[in-house]
Amino acid sequence: MSKAFTKEGDGQDDDDDVPAAVRLPPGTKNYMTRRGYDALRVELDQLVRIERPKLVETVAWAASNGDRSENGDYIYGKKRLREIDRRIRFLIKRIESAEVVDPEHQQGMEQVFFGATVTVLDVEDGEGEQTWQIVGVDEANASAGRISWISPLARALMKAREGDVVRFQSPAGPREIEVVEIRYE
Repeated sequence: MSKAFTKEGDGQDDDDDVPAAVRLPPGTKNYMTRRGYDALRVELDQLVRIERPKLVETVAWAASNGDRSENGDYIYGKKRLREIDRRIRFLIKRIESAEVVDPEHQQGMEQVFFGATVTVLDVEDGEGEQTWQIVGVDEANASAGRISWISPLARALMKAREGDVVRFQSPAGPREIEVVEIRYE
């Protein structure tokens, strides 16, 4: 069989390389905000139109230099090309399966749903007010105040209203937080 028709790599499926934090639970939709969807499209466009063609050019130049077995540019270039191709396949799958939810068009704005920005207060110490936006798994970034809708905190907050106290299991143990404000931006 021609090598052109065989899958290159170590035999693993692309989904095996996905960190557990961004794996979708089986049977769930890939919800994301418009901002998250646009970010994936921009990354895909950058890889396909700029990075990959530039790297293909470098690999072709390195291959023309002769012995490929000791050619660092060629070996590294081929490895990086496989990484880029794997990321492109991942992004295409995510974009195709995406269901964009516009937070501003949510029903029941007095409750917490996908896309809500929620300010909470730790009940135990009465301090530590925090604000979180509930977003898709590909957009989550705790340091930027965005948590995935499948995280324990987001699941506990779903359908809560201002003034509600919710309990959830954090890595540090059970916690109680009060919902101070809900807004959709």
